[in-house]
Amino acid sequence: MKSRNVVRLFFSTLLIGGFTTVIASFFVKWERYQEFLNPFDWFEVLGLIIVFSALGFVFSLVSQMGFFAYLTVNQFGLSIFRSFWPIIQVVLIGVTLFDLVYFRYKGVADESSIFPYLLVAMALFVYSWIIAGIKAKETNRSAFIPALFFMIVVTTIEWVPGLRTNGGDYAWLMIVPLIICNTYQLLILHRLQDKKG
Repeated sequence: MKSRNVVRLFFSTLLIGGFTTVIASFFVKWERYQEFLNPFDWFEVLGLIIVFSALGFVFSLVSQMGFFAYLTVNQFGLSIFRSFWPIIQVVLIGVTLFDLVYFRYKGVADESSIFPYLLVAMALFVYSWIIAGIKAKETNRSAFIPALFFMIVVTTIEWVPGLRTNGGDYAWLMIVPLIICNTYQLLILHRLQDKKG
């Protein structure tokens, strides 16, 4: 891939991260905006948008580091494990989904239901399956498992700082840009590689 396309990918992903975090903040942190809407204080609202945009840029950078780290790990995995690499990826996907439910549930002090944790893992799995299917359709069938691995395992690893926060707000504020940025990078990569310019 040409350096111009790498720069384009970097800045477009950065903007997507900032934009999606601002949009997510209207839902997750609505009470922060609400106090400045009546009466409307445009300066404070603009300040919140700038803060959440900057936070989104950070989430985007985390996503981009995870993406390029995975591209490297995938090449190592293919060269070391060869035909076993897809099987290892499937096992790691299962372990990650189990951990996403079990350890999060065990980490909660109160006796809450396990259902919300199952729902999050299932939603991530279904969404990742759809994106991996699109990637495989646009490239080749062998891209399905690596795409599924990236969308589940790498996204979960990137999400760990958000999962460790006490309140759930920042976990939700973080996962939205991570998923969108990871989806964008995964689906745009082969298009940028196909471009001549």
